[in-house]
Amino acid sequence: MKKNLVMAVPKGTLYKPTIDLLKKTGLNCGEMENDTRKLLFTDDEQEVQYIVCRPTDIPTFVEYGAADLGFVGKDTIVEQKKDVFELLDLKYGFCRFMVAMPEEKAREKDWRQLDHARVATKFPRVAQQFFASLGKQMEIIKLHGNIELAPMVGLSDLIVDIVSTGRTLRENKLVEVAPIFNSTTRLIANRVSHRMLSERINPIIEKIKEIVENGGTEE
Repeated sequence: MKKNLVMAVPKGTLYKPTIDLLKKTGLNCGEMENDTRKLLFTDDEQEVQYIVCRPTDIPTFVEYGAADLGFVGKDTIVEQKKDVFELLDLKYGFCRFMVAMPEEKAREKDWRQLDHARVATKFPRVAQQFFASLGKQMEIIKLHGNIELAPMVGLSDLIVDIVSTGRTLRENKLVEVAPIFNSTTRLIANRVSHRMLSERINPIIEKIKEIVENGGTEE
């Protein structure tokens, strides 16, 4: 019996544009557009299975072969360093990795004068690599949410976070002081699946590549 091709689709803001992209490739994922809490969808006719995951879990599902393909932000790929094959930049889900600090402190002192400062972030690997590239030793404090709160209560001097519109920073009287890198959604593959299922995967990759080059999806 032929193995289903398994794709890991992210929950949250990337869900709809990912489904739109899959539909444009000719895959039947209409059932996934319904308001449902299902996490597993199987299309027996096309022999494709979709698993719906937290974005941060997708590289793990793909690395261990529970999914053959996955859709995930570049930010997650860089932070986790999983052993996956990055295939395509899908151009949607744009955000920026930024260093930010309180407005008042930014007016008083250039952040580049800080050293051995405390930095709060959900992305310790990204933060550590960035500051190390500048020859700075910082104390990285990992948090799981509400990063903007850290400088407000004296937990940190700076934060490193992903920014879309910048609204949350402004509402918490924080300003962007240094860009790190931009992030968009990427198509990743399990390395063994990419080789062993190439006859099934490659046509999908080529179709997605064509769609992205012709304007991709609307977010």
